[in-house]
Amino acid sequence: MKTRKYLLPVAAAGVLALSLSACAGGGGGGGTSGGGDAAANMDGRGPITYVQGKDNNNVVRPVVEKWNAAHPDQKVTFKEQTDNADQQHDDLVQHFQAKDAGYDVVSVDVVWTAEFAAKGWLQPLKDKMAIDTSKMLKPPVDSATYKGTLYAAPKDSDGAMLYYRKDLVPTPPKTWDEMMGMCSIAKSNNMGCYSGQFKKYEGLTVNASEAINSAGGSVLDKDGKPNLNTPEAKAGLENLAKAYANGEIPKEAITFQEEESRQAFQSGKLLFLRNWPYAYGLMATEGASQVKDKFGVVALPGKSGPGASTLGGHSAGISVYSKNKATALDFLKFINSEETQKFYATQGSLAPVLAALYDDQELVAKLPYLPVLKTSIENAVPRPVTPFYPAVTKAIQDNAYPAIKGEKPVEAALSDMQKSIETQSK
Repeated sequence: MKTRKYLLPVAAAGVLALSLSACAGGGGGGGTSGGGDAAANMDGRGPITYVQGKDNNNVVRPVVEKWNAAHPDQKVTFKEQTDNADQQHDDLVQHFQAKDAGYDVVSVDVVWTAEFAAKGWLQPLKDKMAIDTSKMLKPPVDSATYKGTLYAAPKDSDGAMLYYRKDLVPTPPKTWDEMMGMCSIAKSNNMGCYSGQFKKYEGLTVNASEAINSAGGSVLDKDGKPNLNTPEAKAGLENLAKAYANGEIPKEAITFQEEESRQAFQSGKLLFLRNWPYAYGLMATEGASQVKDKFGVVALPGKSGPGASTLGGHSAGISVYSKNKATALDFLKFINSEETQKFYATQGSLAPVLAALYDDQELVAKLPYLPVLKTSIENAVPRPVTPFYPAVTKAIQDNAYPAIKGEKPVEAALSDMQKSIETQSK
């Protein structure tokens, strides 16, 4: 994918790349408060470094240049990491463990917040370090919050949508059962009915979690304990297993990541597709697309209305070891400004965190999927919020995969998932 405007957003790239890097232990400022490190240098001003993964969308450099032109004595240096989420995560861990004051502001995937906050590496954004989140969508704010304290400023968000063939399906489905009831349309047109991303990788965690959440269940309860031995969790995973068994999810979908599933829909082989917003522009503009003017998007179908998309996105956190936290805080507010958020959306197809921008007609004209994406994000649920995320995602993949393939009963898969998470999260 080389199309600049519609490059895979950073949020979705994280989902694609994030695998099972083990949580590195030790180091840090001691617990969620960060101890003395969190209390130090809150009035510090001067040059800072901003650390983020590869700037494929070309949004970071122009924003940094604009900041630097207005703040010659508090310049930001952009340290660009690789485009691999595992490597980004491990790089941050190494520098946090070394108490490196040179990593002032860091881009944090939504699934890293709990881990980094629990280890005391992120500056709590409260009291004199507080930021205004009142105009932001609630799920991105929740994803940047750990144990009731905000630890990062939501920067960009993401949510999945259901792509459908509007030339074949005049009224899109609102529920899972409605969608499955339309699979006869797919059969009569000699195409697959539905796919998400079911290969054994991070995308499977996303899809399995969405299925469970959309059926009214949850992977973890509000206290962070596994909650998988429930009728709702069973119904959610069974939806996928049954659809795969009877061919409504085509057999090849067990090998699909984001791009394979997009190509299948784009080439006319699927009636319905769960994917991220990045796919919209590619399917609408690529020369090889067979569905250019033939598809629409709606919120993911749930049990009785919109389903629960997995929340994507990144936040910007301040290291407790930064010497210039006052400057870092101002830079966070600059990233959250309406002007910067609009630029992220139009330049990089990154979902804004400011709610009002989803109703901005100028933006909607450029990005027609924004109203649907807003519904998706408003109903989104983060991947399990836990300091033990790598163990949790492994447990989900190791058990959801054989359950969908029909190699393990759904109930047994959920029971094993529960036990594995309990064992690994101690």
